[in-house]
Amino acid sequence: MKAAKTNPALLEVLKTRFEKNMSRHRGIEWTKVQARLDASPEKLRSLAEMEETGGEPDVIGHDKKTGQFLFVDCSPETPKGRVSVCYDREGLESRKEHRPKDTAMDMAAAMGIEMLTEEQYFALQKLGDFDSKTSSWIKTPDDIRKLGGALYGDRRYGRVFIGHNGAQSYYAARAFRGCLKV
Repeated sequence: MKAAKTNPALLEVLKTRFEKNMSRHRGIEWTKVQARLDASPEKLRSLAEMEETGGEPDVIGHDKKTGQFLFVDCSPETPKGRVSVCYDREGLESRKEHRPKDTAMDMAAAMGIEMLTEEQYFALQKLGDFDSKTSSWIKTPDDIRKLGGALYGDRRYGRVFIGHNGAQSYYAARAFRGCLKV
């Protein structure tokens, strides 16, 4: 894994985005975020993958108990490099034909991030207008998943909606948003 000092281009992108979008993280200083990144260089691999797949990660919160900062995909639309995936492996394997190449849950795990929960998705939407033309899979509660469903979120008509599909479905305009605690 790359150490923080070996990826100055990524750090500059993150810092520029942070400074450009101060309303997402009022009261948080970049120097403190930078210190956490320097102390956890393995997290840069995950942030690089979030960036490379179009997520535009930015800080949206700070846990005062743990000191961790929450990076979330803040791209206006669902990350383009993660579209056309069904929800999870079980959903993928239930498809008889036309299987997508990957699943949202598997991609998130490989990237070292977690999919947003419904609560996190609503919190993100308070910071701006996201997914007005696309939608994003969100972490689905076990009771819904056991019945074959999976949840997604989007913004339409000035409101945020949580919808459902079969976990095996996939669309060119649906990916997933992730979060990373640093």
